[in-house]
Amino acid sequence: MGGGLGGLFTGAILSKEDFDVTILEKNPTVGGGLQSFTRFGEVFDTGMHIIGGMRENGNIRRVCEYLGIMDCIHLQDVGPDVIDRVYCAEDGVNYDIGMGKEGFVNSLAERFPRQRENLQRYVEAIFSIADELDLFHLRPSKDYITVHSGDFMIAADELIEKYVTDSRLRGVLAYLNPLYSGIPGVTPAYIHSVISVLYINGPSRFIGGSQLFANTLKDYITDNGGKVITSDGVTSVHSQGRVVTGVTTVSGRSFEGDWYVCDIHPASFLHLLENASLLPHGYRSRLENIPNSCSAFTLNLKLKPESFKYIPQAQYYFNRYDSVWDCGNPKKKWPEAFLYITPPEFGQGEFSTKMIVTAPMHWNMVKKWEDTSLGHRCPEYEKWKEECADRLLDRMEKLHPDIRNCIEAINSASPLTIRDWYGVKEGAMCGYSKNCKNILLSQVPVTTKATNLLFTGQNCNLHGFCGVPLTAINTCEAILGRNYVINRINGA
Repeated sequence: MGGGLGGLFTGAILSKEDFDVTILEKNPTVGGGLQSFTRFGEVFDTGMHIIGGMRENGNIRRVCEYLGIMDCIHLQDVGPDVIDRVYCAEDGVNYDIGMGKEGFVNSLAERFPRQRENLQRYVEAIFSIADELDLFHLRPSKDYITVHSGDFMIAADELIEKYVTDSRLRGVLAYLNPLYSGIPGVTPAYIHSVISVLYINGPSRFIGGSQLFANTLKDYITDNGGKVITSDGVTSVHSQGRVVTGVTTVSGRSFEGDWYVCDIHPASFLHLLENASLLPHGYRSRLENIPNSCSAFTLNLKLKPESFKYIPQAQYYFNRYDSVWDCGNPKKKWPEAFLYITPPEFGQGEFSTKMIVTAPMHWNMVKKWEDTSLGHRCPEYEKWKEECADRLLDRMEKLHPDIRNCIEAINSASPLTIRDWYGVKEGAMCGYSKNCKNILLSQVPVTTKATNLLFTGQNCNLHGFCGVPLTAINTCEAILGRNYVINRINGA
């Protein structure tokens, strides 16, 4: 149920292991956050795809090699010298972030020479935290209950403060926060560590749009005899006791199976239940009430020919060093931060034809229009979107004073767009918000209280291009057996 990245990876793995897989997707195309769309003659990705784990021996690359699809994937590696650029308007300083442990430390120690030793200790700490996760390294797990280090369980901002004393450097080290919607005192250190390690090891980008990767997974499933059905999402889930017996789709078709895997937001899934007692009341209440991560506002810009040079790295902007933790704070004046990229094309030349600008945004900013739907918004909302676009472009002008003269056309999307297109509660960018003070209650296991219903996707474990495929392994192993897929990936 759902053909996002989680559903596609889960379906691909199960189809490789000789299961008869059917994917039911409500949208015309599969991919979830990997979907692309065409505006003004340009193909835009719906997400900001700077991906980790796809370099040589990277964890997601190894999953793709196990599936045998690497030859179909078109990537551009970022670096090797600079992987990201961070700009803080507070003092107008740009920071070029280096790749690899040594490159990362050296790039920041040039600006903060007295913090070199602290930087080294910090980098070792985040790599050590990531090493505690067997799944992240595709190692067979040995214990059902894992005992983690003290650093693993603290808040991400507290981890940085523990090792680094300079307040400006602390802000720079948290620059990836827009990618995981971090909240000070709440977001666990392991979330920050895993994402930071992925990027330090070397990010990559899709050439020609992320939809090509989603289509590769779709084709893999169908080539193995599976079915991928689009424009026909599930509208009702039928059950007897604690067993799912079938589903009905928009078109009125019925589907039955031995296992049912949910790749939509758990809170949205609950509204599909014909009989709510399939899942206990307390369990349903928890799924409804776990806080969601913040959403985003996005500008898709078509650029005039030969007006803006192609930038190979992602670019991050923050109003102040401490605003890195205020990205989605509804009490702060929006936008506190944003990131932007010029997506690579096949045969990419000196100039870019498009740009994507994304700024984290809290759901409260669009809550007054939550009863509207795609294609049925009011003039007030459209005017508000134009004002938001102007605010973002005002910020962009601090980096590129001539940016407005480079733009031929603008398309924008708000948290409402994300909610309606993906079916995600409150348009959450990163699924449920993880809480270091209550990790067990803020995480959703792939197994459920129903005997043949499983979850997959970004609301379980980790989110993002790395976290979702790893969660798919967990989901598949709930059917195939513990460490089954991991051992297969490792050639055992």
